[in-house]
Amino acid sequence: MAHRLRPVGLDFVGIAPVRHVFAREISAPVEAVYRALEDVPGWVDWFPQVTAARPVDGGKGRDIRLVGGVRFRESVIAAEEPEVYAYRVDVTNVPGVRALAEEWRLAPAGTGTRVRWTFATDGTAAYRLAVRPVRAAQAKAFRDAVTALDRKLAAS
Repeated sequence: MAHRLRPVGLDFVGIAPVRHVFAREISAPVEAVYRALEDVPGWVDWFPQVTAARPVDGGKGRDIRLVGGVRFRESVIAAEEPEVYAYRVDVTNVPGVRALAEEWRLAPAGTGTRVRWTFATDGTAAYRLAVRPVRAAQAKAFRDAVTALDRKLAAS
């Protein structure tokens, strides 16, 4: 059953009760990585957990489906080319979550890009306990996704 989450802004990424932060350097240039983040349907090509992605509300939002049936309706809360792309979840079928935002921050690293992804969330006590141990799986998902993105961008 879908439920509405508390609307949060970009500041939530820094103050959320649960924050998972991952970073990795890839060879693709910052501008190309940023364009890939903005290309919502393209996420299915490089982020293995994303099974469907489409822009909504004239590009101000996203409908995302993940492996296992998780669904998110999101609002883009920052699109500051080429440095920051962030969104919050407005509606989801995940139980116990009250707020969730993700930020992708990009910085030049030589001729490539340092990609930092922050997953920021809050929810019931049971949700917060349940989400902490998924950090390792998120770390692997992030590594796999940015590696696939780097390969995709190198091939284009």
